[in-house]
Amino acid sequence: MRPAAPEAATAARTPAGTPAVAPAVTPAGAASGQPPLLRPGDRVTVVSPAGPVSADLLDAGTTWLRKWGLDVRLDPNVLDIHPTLPYLAGHDADRARSFEQAWLDPSVDGVLCARGGYGSLRMVDLVDWTAVTAHRKVFVGSSDTTALHERFWQHGTPTWFGPMIATRAFVEDTTARERLHRALFTGVPSYTGVGMAPGTARGVAVGGNLSLLVDPPPDGAILLLEDVNEEPYRLDRMLTGLLRSGWFAPVAGLVLGSWTGCGDASAVLADRLGGLGVPIVADAGFGHCDGQLTVPLGVPVEIDGATGAVTVGG
Repeated sequence: MRPAAPEAATAARTPAGTPAVAPAVTPAGAASGQPPLLRPGDRVTVVSPAGPVSADLLDAGTTWLRKWGLDVRLDPNVLDIHPTLPYLAGHDADRARSFEQAWLDPSVDGVLCARGGYGSLRMVDLVDWTAVTAHRKVFVGSSDTTALHERFWQHGTPTWFGPMIATRAFVEDTTARERLHRALFTGVPSYTGVGMAPGTARGVAVGGNLSLLVDPPPDGAILLLEDVNEEPYRLDRMLTGLLRSGWFAPVAGLVLGSWTGCGDASAVLADRLGGLGVPIVADAGFGHCDGQLTVPLGVPVEIDGATGAVTVGG
């Protein structure tokens, strides 16, 4: 655990054309740089907000965290399995309480998700988000934990979208693991994809897994999207439903990650998203792919839909 900065200590005591650069509308309190970072010696707690966890992968993953010099704690319920719904890591209320208690522990500098699967949507409304987001800490998760990222950025709290600790994406993928380490200890100043729709835009990065997104993004947002194991017609259905509801109206630009197991998703993405008239960067390397990037959410980014550049902060 590191000594608290003065502001952190205070918080701890408080229970199709080419578009021009789009103005950014930043949610209250959003960071103007990177999400919080870690240092050797910091304490992190591993939690299971969604699906059940492999004990072997958890052990292997936490071994790597300790090699990074982190003081690792496991939530007492991290290996729980729901008695009648075995696709959940215990009861909803227990998972919410574990997440909340880990976050509110003043000795903990970061909360890392063990894995996704399914379940975050079931517990997200049971968390006291006002209490949680009064404290600035490291949060890492992806996939199903998009539901948690959504609440964080709604409260102006930046997070890291990256591989989770008790998954093969962390334990067995050296490149993804090293990229997570670099992000958490030094930050991510920029990353690059492929230009898909020209123009530049600046706004707060939000989003995650397409199938988990519920609440509309804030005005002027840069929306990150990825998914896994969804046939193109299912992507079409999800995107069409969001388009019909006006969900994309506030978006200033798009950054598309990986679509592993989704067949050739390029045609449906171009068909459904190309008409928005905003800059789009594709193939940006985050999501369910080999060597996945860890990328920040809840911070300002600028994208160039011609060159594929994504610049963080500033």
